[in-house]
Amino acid sequence: MPVHKEESSEKNSLKEPCLYKVVLHNDDYTTMEFVVEILRNVFHKRKKEAEEIMWKVHEKGSAVCGTYIHEIAVTKAEQVRFLARQNSFPLLATVEEDG
Repeated sequence: MPVHKEESSEKNSLKEPCLYKVVLHNDDYTTMEFVVEILRNVFHKRKKEAEEIMWKVHEKGSAVCGTYIHEIAVTKAEQVRFLARQNSFPLLATVEEDG
């Protein structure tokens, strides 16, 4: 049976990926119902949580919908923009580094 030398932990340790927030921004045209639908379908939020986030977007101008690795955050923001355009809404989702 081969014997493996243990290498330094610095060489073998994996670096945690950077996380990114997906932020929804308020506008004067997108309906509250559509925002809740986006939060439920794209971000998989339960109805109550989706409504709470929707109210934050409405009252504060923006709110974080979730935190993900970069590729997933970008994909979710693109999904929001695509669905919004399909429904003739200007809803904006941006990606910001968390931290």
